Parts: sequence; structure tokens; C-alpha cells
Amino acid sequence: MELPFPIMAKRFKAAVIGGSGYGGAELIRRLLRHPEVELVRVASVDYVGEPLSAVHPNLEGQTDLRFEGIAPEDAAKGMDVVLLGLPHKVSAQKAPSIFGTGSRIVDLSGDFRLRDASTYKRYYGADHPCPDKLDGVFVYGLPELNRDRIRAAKYVASPGCFATTIELALLPLARAGLLKGPVEVIGITGSSGSGIAPQAGTHHPARSNNLKTYKPLDHQHIPEIVQTLENAGAPGITLRFVPVSAPLSRGIFATAFAHVDASVPEARITELYKEAYANEPFVRIPAKRLPEVVAVKGTNYTEVGITLGDVCDGKRLVACFSALDNLIKGGAGQGIQSMNLMLGLDERLTLEDPGGWP
Repeated sequence: MELPFPIMAKRFKAAVIGGSGYGGAELIRRLLRHPEVELVRVASVDYVGEPLSAVHPNLEGQTDLRFEGIAPEDAAKGMDVVLLGLPHKVSAQKAPSIFGTGSRIVDLSGDFRLRDASTYKRYYGADHPCPDKLDGVFVYGLPELNRDRIRAAKYVASPGCFATTIELALLPLARAGLLKGPVEVIGITGSSGSGIAPQAGTHHPARSNNLKTYKPLDHQHIPEIVQTLENAGAPGITLRFVPVSAPLSRGIFATAFAHVDASVPEARITELYKEAYANEPFVRIPAKRLPEVVAVKGTNYTEVGITLGDVCDGKRLVACFSALDNLIKGGAGQGIQSMNLMLGLDERLTLEDPGGWP
């Protein structure tokens, strides 16, 4: 068939394993438009032999690729990079068979983000099948913190959606050594974060006019966020996180309350955020408003902003706000950003589209 874009020789080859979910759909969409990376195959245990558009209707007429029911090691053969769009606990079972193929790996699941196997078991409810791969083998794929390490990485564990949102809201304070004591966070998320499989929490009649919390103070992204902020310069931090499901299909909005020593000038706190994100291609601080989901939906951008509150008991309250698209910067888009860095490419490739309005 005649494709709507020209076919040109590309420098790198990629495979997606777990391509039938929402994260897989976004990986495929971005890779099909990539000027330097060719999507060669898409593996899935579901829809084997069917065209990608049978599951992802937005890909109608965009590709001749079909879902292949092949083993991970076969999917990885000859590939420069394999992107895993598999569920938590499944990815850790499949990844070991890829390690010997020579392919780079970008994993979107939570299976290789944590360094401690007992913490993984506590929050994911299973023993890790390859705990030797948890400490130092996978680089945590947050470019705003680990860009140089990602460039040199063989394997990258891409951050979670809530984790990315909250970490980017607090990272400037952590790096400056100002993030101490407990931090309280409320994060509001859309239904696509729960994945493509229908369940009670994503059923439209129950979700469309509703707000409700789930896993309060016990969400699996808590140890990931704490680990990341500690690495950034906030040792001993504790996080009190309450997630809320909202009547959105895409998007996360987080509000974090940090308590900064009152001796730090207000202007210095504001400047920390400007300095931290001045040269970041996918983090922006709105000039005349605070972050909002509709401004970043469908994009790889995160919006960050702060409001400075009153001083109490020697601490100034800093309300930190952030918004992103959970499937893109909170998922597959960030995975593509890391892939670009790993391959020595411009990290912005296929990710700079501004989305739609409204």
C-alpha cells in the first residue's frame, strides 16, 4: 500500500514488545514517524496476525506491520533497541531473555525502577525474578536528572507517570538541599493510567462524574519517588501521597506541599525553578498562569509552577504544581526520549508536537 509519508533509510532498528496496550500504541505512533529509527516488528500475545490498526484505529493506513506472537529474544534479534510496553511483573519475566541479544532495552514497567528487592515485593506483590538486575544495571530514565547516565546506558527503566509528575515538581528543591522532612502530595489522574483492560475503576458510568481516592498513602510509585529525590539531594525524605482518579482519559495534575526553611529568600526559591528548567526541552514554567492538564495533553511536555505560602514554625510553605500527559511524558514519550539519548540522537526527535487546543 502507499504510505502517507516517504520511506527513507534509517540508521537504527527497533522492536516493541507488548504493543497492544495504551503505552504500546504511543510507542508505535512515535516510532512510525521517527526519522532515524525504523520500527521493524511489534510483538504481542494478543491479536497475533492482525494489523496494528485492529487495536489502534489511529494507525489505519499508517503501516503494514502486524502483531507477531514471537518470543522476546526473537523479537530482539538484530534490533538496536527494544521497547517494552509490558505490564508490571510481566516485564521482569520477559527481559532476561533479551539481555543476551546485545539489544538496548527501554522498559516502561515498574519492574526495574527500584533498587531493593524487598521494596519491590512490598509494593508489587511478588518476588522479583532477577533481583541481581535491580542495583545499577538499569538506569532510571528521567532525563532531567540522569541525562548523561541515560546516554551511556544499555538498559533504562522509564519512570512511572505519577513519579515523573511529582519528581519534576520537587526536583529543584531536592537538588538545592532544601527538600527536608515530610512532603504531602495529592495527584489527580486520568483513566488511561490503569491500562487498556476494562475494570471497575475505569468503567465510564462510574468514572465520568466521579472523584475518588485509591491506594492512599500506599501507592507503588511512593518508593520510586523517594529513591529518586534522595538521589537528587534530599536524603531521608518521606512522602505522603494520595492519588485521586478523575473523569479524564489522559492527564495528571499533582500538588505537592513542601516546607522550606524560612531563611531562604522567596526570590531564591523562584530562581531555583527557572534555573533548573531553563534549558530543559520538555519542562516549561508558564509565564502568566499555573500548570494545567489541557495545555500538555497529547504532548511530551510537563508544566511546573509554584506558589509561596506563609511562614509557620520557621518553615515557608511551597505549593508545587505539575501537569503532564500520563501516556506520553509520563510513559511512552519519555521512553522515546531516553531511547533517543541512548542512540546518540537529538532527544527531541518525534516529541516536539504541541498537541491540540482545547
